[in-house]
Amino acid sequence: MPGAASAQAIPGAVVAVVDLEKVQSQCTACQSAAATLRSQVTSLQNREKSLAAPLETEQKAIQTAIDALPQGKEPDAALQARIKAFQTKQQQGSQELARQQDQIRRNQAYIGQQIQAKLGPIYQQVMVKRGANVMVEMGATLATASAIDVTNDVLTALNAQLPSVQTTAPAAPAQQKPQGR
Repeated sequence: MPGAASAQAIPGAVVAVVDLEKVQSQCTACQSAAATLRSQVTSLQNREKSLAAPLETEQKAIQTAIDALPQGKEPDAALQARIKAFQTKQQQGSQELARQQDQIRRNQAYIGQQIQAKLGPIYQQVMVKRGANVMVEMGATLATASAIDVTNDVLTALNAQLPSVQTTAPAAPAQQKPQGR
């Protein structure tokens, strides 16, 4: 029959497995980036403590002043100004910490993007080199033979092709305000 398409046989699966957890924890660039991220988190935690201490002291002083007011009496202008200044400092501190947390999240994502950009082609290279036509993450398998584990091949190639990564994400694009008509 001239109109019938011939079905091609699917070749037998030659599977390779890779332990991505090991790759991401042991690659040189990954370790360096993780250390940098830990340092950024520690810096954020230290900044949070340094902002919290004086705010807590001021909050207690303001509360003491409020508690000292005769019942039903409103705070005077000076105390109201202290309360407003405290609230402003508290809000500024929260905004600063939120910006730093956002930057750390963006840095983490940026590091991941750089690593993933290298891993895709590396997977293909390793599959060709080892004669595999399927690669599976080790965590998705129940059991494997060590002969099909290509983790060290992937790790070696990643270390060669990505000796380091940028750990600071580019600046976030400024949010554009909607324009009126």
